Amino acid sequence: MTVILNQSLTGISIGAVLLLIALGLTLTFGQMGVINMAHGEFIMAGAYTTYVLQKSISSAGVSLLVALPVAFLVAGAMGALLEWLLIRRLYTRPLDTLLVTWGVSLMLQQLARDIFGAPNVQTAAPDILTGNIALGGGITFANNRLFILGLALLSVLALTLILKLTPLGRRIRAVVQNRDLAEVSGIATGQVDRITFFIGSGLAGVAGVALTLVGPIGPTTGTNYIVDAFLVVVVGGIGQLKGSVITAFALGILQSVLEYSTTVSVAKVIVLVAIVAFLQWRPQGLYTLRTRSLA
Repeated sequence: MTVILNQSLTGISIGAVLLLIALGLTLTFGQMGVINMAHGEFIMAGAYTTYVLQKSISSAGVSLLVALPVAFLVAGAMGALLEWLLIRRLYTRPLDTLLVTWGVSLMLQQLARDIFGAPNVQTAAPDILTGNIALGGGITFANNRLFILGLALLSVLALTLILKLTPLGRRIRAVVQNRDLAEVSGIATGQVDRITFFIGSGLAGVAGVALTLVGPIGPTTGTNYIVDAFLVVVVGGIGQLKGSVITAFALGILQSVLEYSTTVSVAKVIVLVAIVAFLQWRPQGLYTLRTRSLA
């Protein structure tokens, strides 16, 4: 029982990482219909932002706190620039967005190699995040994983409040439900798209900061997580924040428990088969978007 509980806690921490990454995709893919393969490189940008800040700030704790808003702004600006230069011309052509952003992701990876080098680099975690918390009965939870969990839940809360309570959130939801009606109602849909892309990409940068606490980072840091994050969004339901939260933790726990009894590769195969079977039964995902559209 202790082993299962420990594996479940590990799965919760994996789910927190997936959730942080999937939050941005919930906006850019789920709500805007854009298949952004460069999302992983925005994660990489957030991770390298932490690395650069640690070079100029001696305190690991201070640099981590500074890196969170800075990484959000850096990755968000990259996303807004990508949307303005390319994505806005391809909103009705999702497959084209996949090909274009895949090319952009390769370019950004090569740019990272040119600037930081091909080998992975390591960042230092604050002392307070290097230990474990004993929960009793041999059950422990790593401090860095607990921080990532708190960061993910805080990001979910902030995004929920923005979408539910702010004028921007109401405009975003209006564009998602019926873009044409939103346009004739006076909503500047292009501006809303750009802001939404900024927020989604910025959340990817925050996820990159979190990944520096898990292990070394490199040019392909984001690529290692992007497929799992897309699965979280699809299984949870396109554009459904609640579904992404549930799916991220469910997949994290399932994968962690299976890895203990099998191997990492076998566990991933079983999880993928389970996802395919679930989507065959419920292709719309856990939750569906309710709209006023008759189409």
